[in-house]
Amino acid sequence: MSSTSTRPARRTIRQFLPPQHGAWAMLLLPYLAGLLVAGFRWPDVPLLIAWLAGYLLSYYVFLAVKSRRPGRYLPQFRLYGLLAIPAGAIVLAAEPRLLWFAPVYAVLLAANAWYAWRRRERALLNDLASVVQSCLIIGVVTVIAGGRPADTWAAFVLVLLYLTGTVLHVKTMIRERGNHTYRKASAGYHLAALAAATVISIPAALVFVLLLVRAWVLPGRSLTPKQVGFVEIGASVLVLAAVAP
Repeated sequence: MSSTSTRPARRTIRQFLPPQHGAWAMLLLPYLAGLLVAGFRWPDVPLLIAWLAGYLLSYYVFLAVKSRRPGRYLPQFRLYGLLAIPAGAIVLAAEPRLLWFAPVYAVLLAANAWYAWRRRERALLNDLASVVQSCLIIGVVTVIAGGRPADTWAAFVLVLLYLTGTVLHVKTMIRERGNHTYRKASAGYHLAALAAATVISIPAALVFVLLLVRAWVLPGRSLTPKQVGFVEIGASVLVLAAVAP
């Protein structure tokens, strides 16, 4: 197949998939952590569809809010809405208690929308709102399994600590490269996260020692965004291993 014939396919992919590679780890790590600690039930399958399609739908909604041109993203709204809404309805029909999560998600999504409207979607607080949204899926999976969110508090805390630290660390590697204040804040945060992880378990403490080392050593080195991403994939696997019962 010639490169010319593959160009339309590449354009279509770029049109419907955002170039936010780190978002996939932020979506999948909490979901998988929830399955590990709470167990699998059949609604977790439509939940995954609703979770991923809902993220993609929200991404293009916020782009529309930012650009003030909603008509530009109608194809994405249709595709991801048709995936997310039926899948979400199936999950809610199977476990209506999940509606208790709706107000929290509504507040966090409203914060995302506000930052998009102000064209400040890269703000730290906006990133942290997205982190909390992602981590809440652990509670959702727990409720589907028949438990309570409090039953999986340790997994929630560890994943929250990791993803929050990742937000700070990745900024020191890319957008805030060379910013010594950010680097010190990231290292200080990871030291505090290590102390918290030590209270939870020894395996978690060992993982967070490695995360602290990477937060201190890697900033200032000439790593590409792809290389930074590979490091975080490895870190996500380690966190998942620490979460496993």
